[in-house]
Amino acid sequence: MRNKSMLQKKTGRKAGAVLLAMLMAAGVLAGCGKEAEVIGGADGPTSIVIAEDGEDAAAEAENSAETSQAAGEASGDGAVYKVGIVQFVDDASLNQINGAFCAQLDAKGAELGVTFDYADYNFNGQADSTMLNQIAEQLIAEEVDVIVPIATPAAVIMQAATEDSQIPVVFSAVSDPVGAKLAASLEAPGSNVTGTSDALNTKAVMDLMFAADPDIKKVGLLYNKSEDSSRQPIEDAKAYCQEKNVEVVEKTGTTNDEVMLAADALVAAGVDAVFTPTDNTIQTAELVIYEKFIEAKIPHYGGADSFALNGAFCGYGVNYVELGEATADMVADILVNGKDPASVPVVSLDNGIATVNTDTAELIGLDYSMFEGMCSELKEITTAKEFE
Repeated sequence: MRNKSMLQKKTGRKAGAVLLAMLMAAGVLAGCGKEAEVIGGADGPTSIVIAEDGEDAAAEAENSAETSQAAGEASGDGAVYKVGIVQFVDDASLNQINGAFCAQLDAKGAELGVTFDYADYNFNGQADSTMLNQIAEQLIAEEVDVIVPIATPAAVIMQAATEDSQIPVVFSAVSDPVGAKLAASLEAPGSNVTGTSDALNTKAVMDLMFAADPDIKKVGLLYNKSEDSSRQPIEDAKAYCQEKNVEVVEKTGTTNDEVMLAADALVAAGVDAVFTPTDNTIQTAELVIYEKFIEAKIPHYGGADSFALNGAFCGYGVNYVELGEATADMVADILVNGKDPASVPVVSLDNGIATVNTDTAELIGLDYSMFEGMCSELKEITTAKEFE
């Protein structure tokens, strides 16, 4: 008999309540003011959903389960595939990927006459490595057909967990798959792991920074040194500044409190602008630091549009809805058409969309009109927690 992990879902609402109590006691669902909802029914396992509003989370999970059930009914005798989703943390970009992925998976299921059952296997690790490892054990015990980690830290843990079982892993939003040792190369990953990349064009971001203010003398670099996705862009930013004889001030953090202190230190150091790559830790903290930079008239440039959504001056990167959809297409191709992940190239989307927060631009008094001809698309946005 298989060993069951401590996170294994049980059928029925009673078992769901027991599971939630265990998780709450362990403290793995606490953080960022989120509420945990355990959704379940007599016919299937429960699903953990974490959101700002518990009622909204419950409604979203129930709608997701109904969609998945409807797809199953439409497919008749079509195959049913279990799809495990492991989102690293709750932030606007990753939430957007998750939603787009599920919607596209439903569409592919209807198109192909199969059912992709993800509603019962959609987890958020809340940036907790212990919880992510437990989720991995859970999904392997459930014998899912594929695991979809969203963001690099989740992908690294899922890769390690599936070395023996060789369950296909299709990651989403991994900035440097080769550097993170998730793929031997982008063209031929070489193992059970492939996926989609949101690799950042650091030079393009820095070009925007210096176009908006050619007189920059000191650049702040704000990131989590533990995140693989930040390492190469930070080195690229240092090299860029060195060529321009511009001073660099590095500050790092692994928690919201540490990031707040790091932001304060950058302000105190008198930096003229701040750069952050596609760093999930800093993005999660953006809502608690953006006003510090606004007050000091310091533009913050981030490696995703969610930075700008949450108050930074500019976010640069890919369309995360399209990234989620591309990930779903890859999953369908591997499961339905039998493609081998080892030979399925990593998909990299066009990384050239600049998103400017007009609220912040006005408050710091910075013109961004010159961005129009420097990127594939220029979007304007106002401060909010989540994308509409």
